[in-house]
Amino acid sequence: MKAKDINSILRRPLVTEKTTLLKEDANQVVFRVRTDANKIEIRKAAEKLLGVDVTAVNTMVYRGKSKRMGRQTGRRPNWKKAVVTLAPGEEVEFFEALDELEIPEATE
Repeated sequence: MKAKDINSILRRPLVTEKTTLLKEDANQVVFRVRTDANKIEIRKAAEKLLGVDVTAVNTMVYRGKSKRMGRQTGRRPNWKKAVVTLAPGEEVEFFEALDELEIPEATE
């Protein structure tokens, strides 16, 4: 793995139904992060890159599943998820852009 810098710790935001409810109800945002990043590094990266105050960071490691393709067996990689709790009154702006998207209704 390459050396840790602040830009490589937060890989990407996870946007699902559950994480959207966490954002609305508990003021928490969820990211996929480097597997070797600790809570202190995740907190510093979120505060610097997003410009918000962080009150707590919870992390989870998901173990990769074994998958088969015919006779060969493979394995998906392990990955780490971080739930970042923001201070009251703080918001992350790029999540607000998702709320403003207008999804066209399906016509039958």
